[in-house]
Amino acid sequence: MSVRESAIELLTEWDAPDDCQDSLRQSVLAFLLARTDACERACVPGHITASALVVNHTGDQVLLTLHPRLGRWVQLGGHCEDSDADIVAAAMREAAEESGIDGLRVDASLGAIHVHALTCSLGVPTRHLDLQFIARAPADATIEISDESLDLRWWPVDALPDGIDAAVTHLVSVGRSRV
Repeated sequence: MSVRESAIELLTEWDAPDDCQDSLRQSVLAFLLARTDACERACVPGHITASALVVNHTGDQVLLTLHPRLGRWVQLGGHCEDSDADIVAAAMREAAEESGIDGLRVDASLGAIHVHALTCSLGVPTRHLDLQFIARAPADATIEISDESLDLRWWPVDALPDGIDAAVTHLVSVGRSRV
């Protein structure tokens, strides 16, 4: 199954927790159905991305990256690759690459959807239609900052950094509910 096909299946079957998330589900699903290139970074109108909020083994801390382009703390994630088996594998790969953590376990249930405008590696304004998951780090996890981050830190779930985006706060809430 391709990343696109798996994203279509995931969104078709997902029981969104509220009207806002269901509206996003329907919009992103329509985009995927309309465009065979929806998961490719080269899709200028927008493209599917995959991210994962990494939660520590006890569930009381989350791993956030200080994103160089955004200039704020966010969950780990990014573009889908041709080598990804499916959308969950894309989120897992991104989280492992950006955290350096071996042994992450990604919950295959969708955590949330977030759509945001930005100028990504294409160099032109676009949108990321981000499918967000929750990942659990093993007890012995050690982190290693990647070249895709300015900083990488564990944050207590009840003491997130100042200026954190509401979408990240929402995803942390989802992560806490799954512990």
